[in-house]
Amino acid sequence: MRKAILRTDKYFKIDKVDERLFGSFLEHMGRAVYEGVYQPGNKFADENGIRLDTAALVKEMGVTAVRYPGGNIVSAYNWEDGVGPKELRPVRLEAAWQNLEDNSFGTNEFMDWTKISNTTPMMAVNLGTRGVEDAMHLLEYCNFPGGTYYSDLRKKHGYEKPHNVKLWCLGNEMDGPWQIGHRNAHEYGTIAAQTAKVMKDIDPSIELAACGSAGLKLPTFGEWDATVANRCFRYIDYLSMHTYYNNRNFTLDDTRDFLGHALTFDSQIHSVIAACDYASAINKSPKRINLSIDEWNVVYRPHGKVPPDARWTKAPHQIEDVYNLEDALLVGTMFLTMLNHADRVKIGCLAQLVNVIAPIMTSDNAAWKQTIFYPFKHCSNYGRGTALYNVMECDKYDSKNHTDIPYLASSVIYNEEEDRLAIFVVNRDLDEDSNLEVDLRQFKDYKLDRHIILNHDDIKAVNTEENPDNVVEQIKNENSKFENGCLTSIIEKHSWNVIVLKK
Repeated sequence: MRKAILRTDKYFKIDKVDERLFGSFLEHMGRAVYEGVYQPGNKFADENGIRLDTAALVKEMGVTAVRYPGGNIVSAYNWEDGVGPKELRPVRLEAAWQNLEDNSFGTNEFMDWTKISNTTPMMAVNLGTRGVEDAMHLLEYCNFPGGTYYSDLRKKHGYEKPHNVKLWCLGNEMDGPWQIGHRNAHEYGTIAAQTAKVMKDIDPSIELAACGSAGLKLPTFGEWDATVANRCFRYIDYLSMHTYYNNRNFTLDDTRDFLGHALTFDSQIHSVIAACDYASAINKSPKRINLSIDEWNVVYRPHGKVPPDARWTKAPHQIEDVYNLEDALLVGTMFLTMLNHADRVKIGCLAQLVNVIAPIMTSDNAAWKQTIFYPFKHCSNYGRGTALYNVMECDKYDSKNHTDIPYLASSVIYNEEEDRLAIFVVNRDLDEDSNLEVDLRQFKDYKLDRHIILNHDDIKAVNTEENPDNVVEQIKNENSKFENGCLTSIIEKHSWNVIVLKK
């Protein structure tokens, strides 16, 4: 058994964790919306077509902010198509994912859903085929009390009170060549700044996220982030960051490498923070632009490919990845990385929420949890509070694309209001358990509340509709002991762990 020591201190605080870090993403793509959160006539749906079984799982998962309606779709999306009487809404060719969009679910239905699912909206505006005027009109429709054309139109549609959307995205992945209306950094930075200025003139209470680079592998990464952050500096609050990983070959060696991707994720976060701080320096300002990591996950689909039989159909079975235990371990480790950057990473949106690369899956007869559901749920439940600096001393390993990968990854969250300390640990070791020791004499009057674990003998194990409880959370308090301020825990090989102490 390997030995490990975790060092932390209640006074060495990173920052308070923003609750919007526990967000997700809902795009009009495949079955994410239709048959995912909205399915009129389904036995689980309410009178307005909202699937209550899915909404219950979203609440259990602890999702906070939800980004909508995209994603790639937003770059050619006409929001007006999705409001008003449904019989008058047009069917459109949705070019980003080559689906048919009937617009039966739109802005107001989404706002209704956020109330049922206990989430808050993060709306995106179209800066691909549209621009400043469209964003003004959508903001007026959503947030202005009344007495103007678009606010009165909202009232006419049955929504007397404004939706009061406080968080907005200025387009999506605009440096990606695949993006409808793709622009270079100077072009996008200019239209984003113009849009941001007028939106904040209309409603100064809103927060805005501009598009950072769509990925680490793009040639524009870094330079794009610095240019956009500088051009939009006066008006934006966040710069977005997107990242996806996968383990395509499904071999043991690749698993070891795959589980090291959180190091790449950490490096990318540092790079985007550096670009934001460059903008602060150029503008000679103490203002700090923070990060909105509003797309992140494990994704196995061939990038940008739409199956031929799915083209120009409504809600096809598209990009419905099935996640196993090792995927949950990487998702968990990525979450810990964001928690450890709580001072600058304020918003996170796991992409996506239902059916499409998602923690929740549905059929006509059921809704069930994928493996990645559990790390998200645990982080949302126990990751609220103040992130503490922590140092893990443990053995390391090398893989074909990474060096010095610690077998154990950790994050520590102190919730002073609830007298709770949560220690999150992932064991990347495929062969050996670890014996972890933590000196917590500062919390000697606390007691062990629970040791939650997610594990399975088979690291490729998955959950399905037929076997939804194959990989599930377990309480294994026998794996931890807390005496005289010293915590000792058995961290099982290839496992996700949450150790909770309470006063």
